[in-house]
Amino acid sequence: MSLIPNEALKIEVDGATVDFFELVKDGISRYYFDTSKCGPPDPMVNAMSGLKLIKNNNNTLVMINHKAPGGLFAKLESDVAHSVEDLDGGLVKITFTNVNAGVDSDLTQTACH
Repeated sequence: MSLIPNEALKIEVDGATVDFFELVKDGISRYYFDTSKCGPPDPMVNAMSGLKLIKNNNNTLVMINHKAPGGLFAKLESDVAHSVEDLDGGLVKITFTNVNAGVDSDLTQTACH
């Protein structure tokens, strides 16, 4: 069972090591990726690559992972908001949005520590 909508289209994302998908609705893009079967550093690497897609716009990024990425959250400044939803099977869905808070998260730091 895929947690990514069937109607989402596969896209290329620079630096990504997993497939990314885009679903456009009402002119807003929602990007998806699944790192639930990946170990470090892939979740961090892919999240940082995906976050570049939503920088300074109204798009959102959805990450499916095996746990909430606390190390990633610690790297984000107040310009990126996130919410965590527990899914069946012990997975989590993290939704990231850009909030244009006047600061810029450093999206080049892909190390987990």
